Order: sequence, then structure tokens, then C-alpha cells
Amino acid sequence: MSGATGTNATEAQSSQRTLLQMFLCALGVSVALFVVAGAAISAQAKPPIKVGFLVPLSGANAQNGRDILNGFLLYLEEIGYRAGGREIQLIVEDDEAIPAVGLTKARKLIERDQVHLMAGTLLSSTGYALAPYIDSMKIPMVYPVVSADDLTQRRRSPWIVRTGYTGSQPNHPFGEYAYHTLKLRKVTTIALDYAFGWESVGGFERTFVAEGGTIDQRIWAPVSVHDFAPYLASISRDVDAVYALFLGRTALQFMRQYEEYGLHGRVPLIGAGPTTDEHVLPAMGDEAIGTITALHYSGALDTPANKKFAATYRARYKKVPSYYAESMYTGGKWLIAGIEAAGGNVEDRAAFVQTLRAVKPMDLPRGPVEFDDYGNPIENVYIRRVERVNGELQNTVIHTFPRVSQFWKYNPADYLKQPLYSR
Repeated sequence: MSGATGTNATEAQSSQRTLLQMFLCALGVSVALFVVAGAAISAQAKPPIKVGFLVPLSGANAQNGRDILNGFLLYLEEIGYRAGGREIQLIVEDDEAIPAVGLTKARKLIERDQVHLMAGTLLSSTGYALAPYIDSMKIPMVYPVVSADDLTQRRRSPWIVRTGYTGSQPNHPFGEYAYHTLKLRKVTTIALDYAFGWESVGGFERTFVAEGGTIDQRIWAPVSVHDFAPYLASISRDVDAVYALFLGRTALQFMRQYEEYGLHGRVPLIGAGPTTDEHVLPAMGDEAIGTITALHYSGALDTPANKKFAATYRARYKKVPSYYAESMYTGGKWLIAGIEAAGGNVEDRAAFVQTLRAVKPMDLPRGPVEFDDYGNPIENVYIRRVERVNGELQNTVIHTFPRVSQFWKYNPADYLKQPLYSR
């Protein structure tokens, strides 16, 4: 009896252990499924990162805008539209290169579309117009092209990260180069009559005159100019060179009429980089050959990083990359590097914008870039001469100024005591 009772008790205990093991096993499976489901829900809970993008896609500067957008699209394609574990959703608006339109479209992107970040736009005037609104909305924005000097000088914004340059930046070393290397002594300047024109000419004039040069005439043409005849007719033929700043349709028109008026080959043409940038250079002819300009990029830059970028861009868009395309490709790299460094957390805007300022993307097509204490890139400036190579016009790099600051050789505190370059 006692033996039978002990056996039954043992069997009962064994049965209980089996049931307990089955319960724990089932519980383990449930917990595992719960964890997997929880992870899936967590992953699904992260919505796409919405990036609002402003760029002119119509009007006289549509080609510039298209190149800016293409540069961004190329990089987003390379990363599969994902960063920081989240999908990147791009929402594009045409700002028509009109400041008031840009402001309206920015309001739409931020207040209606609820974008997390902003990027883009072209003109300095639009950049200045957007800045107060961007600050009031406390939303990070990358300016890859806008070169308005004061945005990283006297009117610095805590929410705007410039990855391009200031209008005067490449022109400071160019003024010295024009005097000492090109041996110019008297120059006429002609440029578009808005902030970018004033600041580009101002940077050139400052250093050129400081070295001993003279500005014979300052000619300003409206942004909407269609005929340069009145301006070209007024240019003195006894100057050593004409410095020009134009872009888009105006650059093409100016270059053609400069030759028609017999100035090409007679009065050397120099100027700011956009005048012969690759967004218009393929549409120019021999009238552009010999023009010397300064900028932080050239499609013909002979470096491994640029060769790779230029080949990829040409394969994708069937054209050589312009500085506008490179600007947003680099700006895109900066933006994505920031998202990755933040682990995809762009909702904490204040923390994200600081992360964005701290990252340092490598292998940029233009060469090495670092931020100064004012949030503006320190980078190479290239002196380029238009040449025909293998049947194509290109901006051949003939000299490099390394690590150029927006303040050039001046003390920043002293520099900022001077007024902003103006008309």
C-alpha cells in the first residue's frame, strides 16, 4: 500500500512538473512573440522623416533649381531613402526664385505638411526672407546654396546650417589673385542687382583695391534683365578686365552679347563662379573660352571623390554636374550624416540642429570642409579657366587656395565691425 501510494505521488509530481514545463514553454513562446510584436510595433511607430525642400523649378533660374534637386535625389537614391532607421520622405515645392513665394511655400511645408526638416532654396534674397520665419518656427534648415553673407555673420540663425559658402568668400582671394597673378590694375564690375551680386562684387573689390587695384565702373543690372546692350555699351574699353556675376539665363545672354559687342578677346572677362558654372557652360560656345572665375567647386576638379561623383551624376542625368548639383549632394550628405548621428531622432529639433553642426562628412566632391565658429564652411577656393577639352567646355582648375574662411585673412571681430557689402 505504502509503495503504491509513493509511486502515485511520484507520478503526480512528474505530471505537475510536465504541466509546469509546458506552461513555462508556452509562456516563453508568448513572451517571445510579444517581444517580436512589440519590436514590429515600435518599428512601425517611427513614421518617415519628412524633409521639406524649396527650389526654383520654373522661371529664369529653373535649371539651377533642377540641378540642386538632382544632386539631392542622387544622394537619396544612393542611401535608399533611409537614414537613422527611418524612411526619408521628400516633399518638394517650387519657390520660383521669388522671396515672397518661397515664404508662402515654406509655411505650407511646415504648417500643413508638418515636415521635420527643411532644405534648399537658391537666391540670397530668398534666404534672407526665410530666416526670420525659420527661427520663429524653430525648425532645422540646411542652406546648401544660399550664400547671403550675413546669415553666418551679423545675423546668425540658430536653426539654419549653411553647407555652401558666402558670396564674398571665394572673391576675397580672387581679388588678390587678379592683382598679383593676372596683373590687373583697373577693372569694371557688372553684376545682378541683389544681395548675391553686391556681396560677390564687394568681396572682390575689397581685396583688389587693398592690393592697389582700381574699380573703374560699377554696373548693376536688374535680376529680370533681358538685354545687356545698354550696359555693355557703357563699359570703358581701356580697362584691364571686366568682372561679371550672372547665372542661369542671364549668364548665357551676357556671354553672347559680350562677344557681339566685340569685347571678347579684347577686354578679358573674369568673374564669380556661377557666371561660367556647369549649369550653363554646356550651352555656351567659344565666347566663354578664357574666362577666369573663382568658386569652391568645378566639375573638372581632378580628385577621386569628384571623379566618382561626376561619373555617377553624368550616368544618371546625362550631363556634367554643376556647383548647384554638388552643393545639394554635399548638403544631402551633411543632412543624412546628422540624422544617422542622432539615431533618427529628428523630433528633438534643438538637439538635432546641434548634431548637424557637429558632424563632418568625408569624401566630399569639392574637397575637405569644416565649420568655423560662426557656422560657415572653411573650404578650398579654386581659380578656374574655361577651356575646351575633348570637345567640351570645362572649368579647368589653375590654382587652389586651401582652407578659405568667410573672413579671409581678417580678424573676425574686426571684420564684423565693418558694414555688410551692399550696392
